[in-house]
Amino acid sequence: MARLPLSVQAIESSYCVRTTPRKKQTAYSTWIWVLTFITYCAYHMSRKPISVVKSVLNQNCSDMTPPDNTTNNTHWCDWAPFDGDNSASLLSTVDSSFLFAYAVSMFLSGMVAERIDLRIFLSAGMVLSGAFCAMFGLGYTFKIHYLWFYILAQVLSGLVQSTGWPGVVTCMANWFGKGKRGLIMGIWNSHTSLGNILGTVIAASFVTENWALSFIIPGLIIAALGVLVFFFMVPDPSLVSLPNPNNKEEGVSPPQTRRQRLPNFADTSDEEAASLLDHESPVNYDDKTKEAQRRLRCTPGMTRLLDSSKLLPFREVEFSLCLFFAKLVSYTFLYWLPYYINSKEDSGGVEESANLSTFFDVGGIIGGILAGVVSDYSGMSASTCSVMLIVAIPMMFVYQTFGSVSNGMNIFLLILVGILVNGPYALITTAVSADLGTHKSLKGNAKALATVTAIIDGTGSIGAAVGPQLAGPISNYGWSYVFLMLMVSDLLALLLLTRLVMREVRGWYSKRRQQPHTPL
Repeated sequence: MARLPLSVQAIESSYCVRTTPRKKQTAYSTWIWVLTFITYCAYHMSRKPISVVKSVLNQNCSDMTPPDNTTNNTHWCDWAPFDGDNSASLLSTVDSSFLFAYAVSMFLSGMVAERIDLRIFLSAGMVLSGAFCAMFGLGYTFKIHYLWFYILAQVLSGLVQSTGWPGVVTCMANWFGKGKRGLIMGIWNSHTSLGNILGTVIAASFVTENWALSFIIPGLIIAALGVLVFFFMVPDPSLVSLPNPNNKEEGVSPPQTRRQRLPNFADTSDEEAASLLDHESPVNYDDKTKEAQRRLRCTPGMTRLLDSSKLLPFREVEFSLCLFFAKLVSYTFLYWLPYYINSKEDSGGVEESANLSTFFDVGGIIGGILAGVVSDYSGMSASTCSVMLIVAIPMMFVYQTFGSVSNGMNIFLLILVGILVNGPYALITTAVSADLGTHKSLKGNAKALATVTAIIDGTGSIGAAVGPQLAGPISNYGWSYVFLMLMVSDLLALLLLTRLVMREVRGWYSKRRQQPHTPL
């Protein structure tokens, strides 16, 4: 059972007893929005340093003056074990060790999040994330040159980082419900890109002098914020005697009339459901209905999720597979963009390349908000994602061809690519997964949102692991092949949304035909 921390209990006993319920709701919901925002911002900030530091782990030593005893060693400035000709493959392995561990543990984290206090779940995950992030940097401090050490640090980090997404999305849904979810979640989801920017800037500040601090500083920040979450997180409105907006929106009946309603049961036939939902006839609860009702209350979240609706799982699979390819593209940029920019002849160095890559995340902030607004206005989330994917495919080719013309052109194209690549990714991981998680077939089980979110994001995270793993070896044959892989991935994501787009278009056309025509 979730419990209020003593600090919030003190606030409740002093301030909240003298305020109105409406002001109390506003104060708490605003605080939860801010707290979950900075929480997941810190998660992404602690993931970003490896993309910056890999340019120092393996770099172009020919541009530097070597010591006298290393003149025959072309990798004298690199950090072992990443100082060989297979460095790109080893760096890809380090990236993927985090991402595969994250993806696998994500499927379990959603179910765990349903069953324990989200406050403890998140705070423990943040403190451990900070410890394992700093562990990677300590490899420089203690002169560790074993590949297994860096892989172990990334695997442990991936396991505990999976606590973040199910926890913060469930907490947000508990407080904000479904109203204008695309806009609210689109703005809120900018924490991902902002965290990437902060992580890049912090890592770039130390990368050339002492890259251990590129990991230790973000690790200390996320651990400190984990302590803040432990003392001040309120994961559910009911803990402070406030209503859950999802209950109101889904039309939960008052106690005296609730038994006249029937939840959705997987083993109730369409004919039975039709007769039971007929308000003109009395509702008769037979033994089968009572047993289904008991099972719906007692079955674990994953089972209820898969049994409650025929439509929900299939739609979820389509969005999950789409996110697999969308996240593959986004995370390849996340982990390899600074390295790619630094590989150009006129890059300006590791720090400048890292700072330049942040404009991709600036575009990601704009893209997430834009996708959320358009989705809210149109009610067509799949179509919104599809349009952005269509434009993203040629835009990546344009960036790869003309991005090196000048810094100004590079910045402009990076922002455009960031908008188009991260827009669909942000919309699916936030607004879409939250809507699926609070689908009416899961009424009475709001915490199933953590499971739905984990399934969708876990599937996407497998794609996020595959992309960086492929990018390193493919880059040995030329970066044009890496961009070709990214464009094909976006095309596959687009194809997976075809059925949902067609359904949305048919629904839009049907509404248009039903609207009365005003005579001139």
